[in-house]
Amino acid sequence: MRQMTSLPIEELRRAMIGPVIAPGDPDFDAGRRVWNAGIDRRPAVIARCASSADVVAAIGFARGSGLEISVRGGAHNPAGTAVWDGGLMIDLSLLNAVVVDPAARRARAGGGALLADLDAATQAHGLAVPAGLISHTGVGGLTLGGGMGWLTRKFGLSIDNLLSAEVVTADGRVLRVAADEHPDLFWAIRGGGGNFGVVTSFEFGLHQAGPMVQFGLFFWSLDQGREVLRLAREIVAAMPPDINAVVAAVNAPPAPFVPQQHHFAPGYALLLTGFGSGPEHAQFVARIRENIPPLFDLVTPMPYVELQKLLDEANAWGFYGYEKGTYIQDLSDEVIEVVTEHVPGKNSPLSALLFYRLDGAYSQVGDDETAFSGGRTPRYATFIIALAPYAELLAADRGWVRGFWEALHPHAIGSGDGYINGMAEFPGDRVRGSYGTAKYERLARIKAEYDPDNVFHLNANIPPAGKP
Repeated sequence: MRQMTSLPIEELRRAMIGPVIAPGDPDFDAGRRVWNAGIDRRPAVIARCASSADVVAAIGFARGSGLEISVRGGAHNPAGTAVWDGGLMIDLSLLNAVVVDPAARRARAGGGALLADLDAATQAHGLAVPAGLISHTGVGGLTLGGGMGWLTRKFGLSIDNLLSAEVVTADGRVLRVAADEHPDLFWAIRGGGGNFGVVTSFEFGLHQAGPMVQFGLFFWSLDQGREVLRLAREIVAAMPPDINAVVAAVNAPPAPFVPQQHHFAPGYALLLTGFGSGPEHAQFVARIRENIPPLFDLVTPMPYVELQKLLDEANAWGFYGYEKGTYIQDLSDEVIEVVTEHVPGKNSPLSALLFYRLDGAYSQVGDDETAFSGGRTPRYATFIIALAPYAELLAADRGWVRGFWEALHPHAIGSGDGYINGMAEFPGDRVRGSYGTAKYERLARIKAEYDPDNVFHLNANIPPAGKP
């Protein structure tokens, strides 16, 4: 590894349009910061790329200088893979433009765009891309892993709506990938993560959604856990495609609609969003209230762009984070027992358990049509998340996450290794388990074609076939 002081950084500055930031420059500390406050790494250089040509130059410089390459899209990954000590960070934040063709129902998003950028541009035309639930998440990292959220039951994952992408490979080629152009690479980037190159733009198909949705949030105490989770199971089983739910174990926010005596109280929540008729959503609201009256609720029409920001504050930059995830088939009585036993053991009021429902359009795509790290049968994606305002509190809840995950593991689908975007650590056996042997080996063969030297390995890594 080259010493920072010996790097010919001026050479890179001359080769790029975008700024090149080195230690000691005014923007260096801000540029190396990522979402997870527990990540404090110092790259040798930050290449803030303004074009695909800048990315080509940055990759060539890093490889010629013996530097590790990390890629920053939204920098929201809890593992902090966007930045590496002594490496070169390819920062895509300047590539954040979103261009919408409402007549063709297509949008092109730069590799550094955030979900907020994508949602704002598409909702101006009453259109949307199925994506995540936190607006400051990067489009790139979310999409390359799969991308699930409120619209998944109705329109599938983000990757199910990806039409093409521009990829800069390890050898500096700029490729358009689609079903009819480099189809093997197109298959791989739809779920295979950042293993195959730097994606500088994504082209999505769009769907009509919003601009207003019907929203309901219902909250109950910890001691109501079993009955609430059984009710959630019934509600989810009855939901039409126009309604989706997130089941959660969280602390009540100190929001104006929450009675003061319940501020920060731990409990269970059901978030219910309707994308169709108001009366249909209202019927489910009435059913919930009649079965188990909540401690409090909020039922209101809401702009879709605000729905997408609903969890932003609870997941703001500057917290310490860690997570693990898995898939479960249903909220069985056995799963409910595990949940209600472990939820009270968390320490930080920010830590949470989330269940995303995956069925409908999600299940209409074949398991092998994309590289997605999960089967397509109906299921719940489970996220056990530790978040804390300081490191000592995170340390306690890291143990809570691991113990909870181990207890759920016997009830998980398949290997239990879960969604690749729900990992904060990437041991090789879990990455392989997440994809399954056949899909993993196919990805490794494609990796060997497009990145035989495993240049892009600071991720949920899939080594090239033939190499350890």
